[in-house]
Amino acid sequence: MTSPAERYAAARDAASHPETAAFAGRQDFDLDPFQIEGCHALERGHSVLVAAPTGAGKTIVGEFAIHLAMQTPNDKAFYTTPMKALSNQKFRELVEVYGADQVGLLTGDTNINGNARIVVMTTEVLRNMIYADSAALADLRYVIMDEVHYLADRFRGAVWEEVIIHLPSQVRLVSLSATVSNAEEFGDWLDTVRGDTEVIVSEIRPVPLEQHVLVRDDLLPLFDDRAGVATATVNQELMRIRSFTGSRYDSNKRAQSYISGKHAGRQSPRPQRGGRRPVRAANTQRIERMDRPEVIRLLERTNLLPAIFFIFSRVGCDAAVQQVRRSGLRLTTAEERTEIRELVEERTRSLQDEDLGVLGYFEWVENLERGIASHHAGLLPAFKEVVEELYRRKLVKVVFATETLALGINMPARTVVLEKMEKFNGEARVAITSGEYTQLTGRAGRRGIDVEGHAVVQWTEGMDPQAVAALASRRTYPLNSSFRPTYNMAVNLIDMFGRPRARQILESSFAQFQADRAVVGLARQVREAEESLAGYVSAMQCEHGDFLEYAGIRRELSDLEKKNRQDAHAPRAARDKRMKRIQSLRTKMQRHGCHNCPEREMHARWAERYWKLKRQTDRTRAQIETRTGTVARVFDRVVEVLAALDYVTGTGDGTALTDAGRTMRRIYGERDLLVAESLRQGLWKGLDAPSLAAMACCLVYEPRRDEANSGEPGLPRGAFRGAYEKTTALWSELDDLEQDHHLPGSEPLAAGLAGAMHSWARGALLDRVLVDADMAAGDFVRWAKQTIDLLDQLSIVAEDMEVARTARQALDGVRRGIVSYSSM
Repeated sequence: MTSPAERYAAARDAASHPETAAFAGRQDFDLDPFQIEGCHALERGHSVLVAAPTGAGKTIVGEFAIHLAMQTPNDKAFYTTPMKALSNQKFRELVEVYGADQVGLLTGDTNINGNARIVVMTTEVLRNMIYADSAALADLRYVIMDEVHYLADRFRGAVWEEVIIHLPSQVRLVSLSATVSNAEEFGDWLDTVRGDTEVIVSEIRPVPLEQHVLVRDDLLPLFDDRAGVATATVNQELMRIRSFTGSRYDSNKRAQSYISGKHAGRQSPRPQRGGRRPVRAANTQRIERMDRPEVIRLLERTNLLPAIFFIFSRVGCDAAVQQVRRSGLRLTTAEERTEIRELVEERTRSLQDEDLGVLGYFEWVENLERGIASHHAGLLPAFKEVVEELYRRKLVKVVFATETLALGINMPARTVVLEKMEKFNGEARVAITSGEYTQLTGRAGRRGIDVEGHAVVQWTEGMDPQAVAALASRRTYPLNSSFRPTYNMAVNLIDMFGRPRARQILESSFAQFQADRAVVGLARQVREAEESLAGYVSAMQCEHGDFLEYAGIRRELSDLEKKNRQDAHAPRAARDKRMKRIQSLRTKMQRHGCHNCPEREMHARWAERYWKLKRQTDRTRAQIETRTGTVARVFDRVVEVLAALDYVTGTGDGTALTDAGRTMRRIYGERDLLVAESLRQGLWKGLDAPSLAAMACCLVYEPRRDEANSGEPGLPRGAFRGAYEKTTALWSELDDLEQDHHLPGSEPLAAGLAGAMHSWARGALLDRVLVDADMAAGDFVRWAKQTIDLLDQLSIVAEDMEVARTARQALDGVRRGIVSYSSM
């Protein structure tokens, strides 16, 4: 029951923010304070950064921005995500709210209703639209950048910064981030480059998270609640277990465990204390781990399903499913199995019958009917989408997943289980970070369903409970920029703004902000001053001539006359030279067309403001030059490489693109320079469609570390081999050139998938291609789609029409069968 004062405050708040009140009234739940704060900021016309835990409901603020856009006749809202799967998911959600005619989807390989007022897209698509000055940007009012902390990604993070820097100033930015420890620093940068940005940080999970350690068959609390939340001391019983290394822990069975298993319905169980026997130091037998089927039965009995088991290995995920299947465990009813079959058949109807056996379809369906599944990047995208949908419908109860599932996909669980606290990073086994722990366990606890979520860490020999507690207590991690200028970025910036302005823009990056925060503020002052200078030039326009030139003559004359009066005792020769210059300037001024303009003095007042501001701006530029300039120096090196290869000409203000540079504007990717130079030298002319598909694959494919030195078996025969050798030689030359200019260079071409991609583009059957590729179907589809992206670029930018036609044929050859499948 609210008090009269609270009701009055709520009414006053609703009156001052009517759109927030109307939007909140249509939700199925009350908005949290941080959500309301974010909506209020947008309603006041500000941009906003919202940093909150996984599952806290950050996207509500983004959805409110869309609501605001739809209140006007023409305003648009773009919703960007880091992954196509997230884009597909958000597209479906928005279609349910606004209808299919109002919502579009652009993900590179999918184009649906791209001119809609609400468009969901990957961040790269928006970056490309900005550089192309797309007409779709007209009337754009809001951009929602979901998972904006991706700008720390080493390979793709620069795209986020490019978008943030280049978006038109009138666009309001809604940045949604996981909880990061330097949210205020990131918000300060956003405020500096975008203006009027409010930072909203919430550390509160809407569904509290209970932390457990599974020791044999007993779930023990990680923290001792009796000590109080503020102290969060580690459960002393875990510390005693740790102290008796190699001893056996006797649990006195789960009937006396603190999880009673008597809870039912929507509420999650609250652990009971007591009922555990102490560790018996005399017995030196190791603590045995429960088998996975037994762990699942424990979770089922204690009402802790659905659950996600995070296993940091694809092979481990699939093996876990097989282990549970062999145990005979079944978690579904007959009615649920019927519903599962119907959904699977509906979603996979477009897959060809001859491919189903190759994909392990029938065994996969049987596992789904048991209520279990795996989820990882090697899984066919169609299969992953089915698993996600069945899990959301509570038909699949247990998913064994790699950490990629934690990256934003809407699959909340009641319980998250971590079998190990370390993973293989490609070189060695390393402990997971606090950020990774937070991201993984953040999946536990379904808003509106669970009273609390549960994180379960399974005991392993040598485990340190203090270390686990430290991970669980540190819920944040720092956000660091990965921004670096690329060749494509350089030519686009030079073409749009000129080289000096491009350097200033790069000084505005978050990378430079973190290197030297002052530079960003100075760079913004220069940009704002340049806008004012342009306005002053416009105000002093004179039909009698160039008034800026005339004002420059007057200014120099005034300065010399003043100096002449002050410097009366200067040597005669110097005074005579100065007087000669003064007389020359007077004559030049009197003969200038603007001298007899009737509005001369009004123009002159604007000119005075111009010169005063220009002096200040020149001093600010000098300050910037003395700062670190880290990013701009890398940009200069990139431009030097481009100049050496004749992609740009001139220096300073006179830097301009050549025809080759204009071609590079439309080539995106890690190997933009190599692609552009290969096209210009005609290295791929004469290749047939399968061979060009194989070549494109070599440019995008990144081999696993264990296959990096396995040679180049199975290269396609014929013209491909000669073209591949020439392209590799060109890569070597470019790498040397980059090293000479103190740039990091790039990895050599990888031909490990070339033979398989060549066969696929020729129409080979899926089973043969997957054998040749030696990889899972999902991996092959991912590389095939990246190959398609590059072929699409080649079909557009190649000046040789033969190469352009071949690229289109190669694209059609690759985009078939399982590669062409789309749930959209």
